[in-house]
Amino acid sequence: MTRPPAALRDFYENPAVPVASGAARSRRQAQLLAAALGPVRSGAPAATILDIGCGDGSAAATAAELLAGHRLIGVDWSQGALRRARTRIPCTVRGELTGSGLPFAAGSADAVLFGEVIEHLVDPDAALDELRRVLRPGGHLMLSTPNLAAWYNRGLLLAGVQPVFSEVSMRRIHGRPGTHVVGHLRLYTARALRGFLRASGFEVVRIAGAPYHDVPRPLRPLDRAACRVPSLASILLAHARRAGE
Repeated sequence: MTRPPAALRDFYENPAVPVASGAARSRRQAQLLAAALGPVRSGAPAATILDIGCGDGSAAATAAELLAGHRLIGVDWSQGALRRARTRIPCTVRGELTGSGLPFAAGSADAVLFGEVIEHLVDPDAALDELRRVLRPGGHLMLSTPNLAAWYNRGLLLAGVQPVFSEVSMRRIHGRPGTHVVGHLRLYTARALRGFLRASGFEVVRIAGAPYHDVPRPLRPLDRAACRVPSLASILLAHARRAGE
């Protein structure tokens, strides 16, 4: 969502580059947010939820099933992604996290979904500054990102193999499992993510784990079991709140 340089823009606009993550992560993230927001109360306004970096809208569509009654808005800088998102969600807006910033007033959002975007950003500090701006004090940030210290990455590193999720080239895979280049620029451990969120003006409520949809089928039970220990999980799910003034 931070607008990347021209070469990265071309990369992310390529229809062959995946823009959606697994449904399990999206559903788990939405469950955490639904529990935090609670149901829409009679006579009370619905919560405004921004899905920043909505991609093709599939994650927002999954979340919408669990956030019925709330106002969900998909936001992305990519016109191609937004065209696809409009087939799945009713409200989409073009916006960027840097430059002129998101097209929302300060404190106007009750919650932000930020699903597997931060690992693609050139300037994640500026991005979190902008998310903090649009969130009301106490507003919820639901962030997910691949875990550099996932259980299998620990073994791969010991064997001298490039970890899953990490990339050394924007053109092809080198030295790691997998078949798709997806443009990851930064990776986090649970400890690093917690510290980064706190330094960016957020109170960390919880770090949870989610499975990775591309884990080979025989290893999926182990991957699901690893979610019980977030520091070992494939995907990190962070629930944080904007700290008060």
